[in-house]
Amino acid sequence: MKKITILLVGLLFLFSCSQDSLQKLSDKELVTQIFKEAQSSNKSYTDLKYLTDYFPKRLACYPQGIEAAKWTKEVMDNMNLDRVFLQEAQVVNWKRGDVENGFIKVNDKIIKVNICALGRGIATEKGGLEARVIEMNGLEELKNYSREQIEGKIVFFNKPMNPDNKNTFQEYGNAAGQRFTGPILAAEYGAVGTVIRSLTSAIDTFPHTGTTRKVVPQETVPSVCIATKHANLLSNMLKENPELKFHFETNCRNLPDTITYNAIGEITGSEFPDKFIVVGGHLDSWDNGPGAHDDGGGCMQSIEVLRIFQKIGYKPRHSIRAVMYMDEEISQGGGREYAEQARKNNEKHIFAIESDRGVTKPLGFTFDASPEVVQKIRAWSSLFEPYDIAVFKNGGGGVDIGPLKDIGTPLSGLLTDPEHYFDWHHSGNDTFDHIVREDMQNGAAAMAALIYLVDKYGLE
Repeated sequence: MKKITILLVGLLFLFSCSQDSLQKLSDKELVTQIFKEAQSSNKSYTDLKYLTDYFPKRLACYPQGIEAAKWTKEVMDNMNLDRVFLQEAQVVNWKRGDVENGFIKVNDKIIKVNICALGRGIATEKGGLEARVIEMNGLEELKNYSREQIEGKIVFFNKPMNPDNKNTFQEYGNAAGQRFTGPILAAEYGAVGTVIRSLTSAIDTFPHTGTTRKVVPQETVPSVCIATKHANLLSNMLKENPELKFHFETNCRNLPDTITYNAIGEITGSEFPDKFIVVGGHLDSWDNGPGAHDDGGGCMQSIEVLRIFQKIGYKPRHSIRAVMYMDEEISQGGGREYAEQARKNNEKHIFAIESDRGVTKPLGFTFDASPEVVQKIRAWSSLFEPYDIAVFKNGGGGVDIGPLKDIGTPLSGLLTDPEHYFDWHHSGNDTFDHIVREDMQNGAAAMAALIYLVDKYGLE
């Protein structure tokens, strides 16, 4: 008993010394420690490999999604955090099915192409759908046609993302409408289906999926995304033979909502345990790939923030939570549930940051906050300059933390190099081999450093 008491006293002494030594460090010195610790560890990197190897295709409503949440909780349980728990959330239940066939048909010649169904989309009848094709360069061209010209045909929305625009998120936004509302608008003209160019500037054979607007089946049509290489092929063949037909078959299903879980880990604040800083990503991924950049990497970075604080011995004043949200890809059920529970429990969230732009080289942060808050954070920007993190600008915080804005929380997003993100996004190409460990760790360190400063100085 005496030995145990001596050991505990010794540990408390070491902890006290550690806290005292950290308090003597300047902000620059502590931020340096954060980045050094991040680069000294492979933990989040190897955890991401495990996640993508053993829990791919983890849509929130799939068994893999639920198992991934349980595994993530286990990872955080093993860190001896102050609190780890699963938070139940209701989510949309859409299943892709096991049939996705597509081909171009010219007379008796059949050319197979790579397609995939859209989340929340509806299936074709058994045996598939076959019709002539009308090609359009985006939604805006619909107004050039009459119902008689489109009725009974497949509309091929073939607006590309401009590869010369380095702001790939802007290009994604310019083209995304054809996927999100294209099937509904085409249905209004009497189309029987839509084929949509994948939202990527890369020319490859990976179809890039995504969600489409939820409507009753009578108001939409079966729809698929087509790989960009095959979109170009279809376009060229239409120029040669406008009478060709396109055939596709899917058997996706929309089912009643189901239950899944957010996974949450917490370091409880030493001074303000009932005030929270949140760092997070979304654990669900599309079911056509492992979801390494979108957003398994962001989740592992968020857990890494907690590990860094533990390792350097930093005890935050406010409670810090790492939240792995579920259902970002389809209906954002996890983010809405987290915000609702925060409201019900009267939890004050003073800041929230999200990593959901890929785990490439960190460039800075975007903010959805008052001018006063943004100005205060920008005053800290010189601390990030040694790590080539220089962008502090207004912008969105992130889809999952977005609902926290309604309860007054300032939001931020980790801004990363966007050049190749949409090469991988929502496709089977979003694999672990595209992850650069140094970039991933620096992104985690950047978020940890910003959280440290918010925790120390506050934002009021």
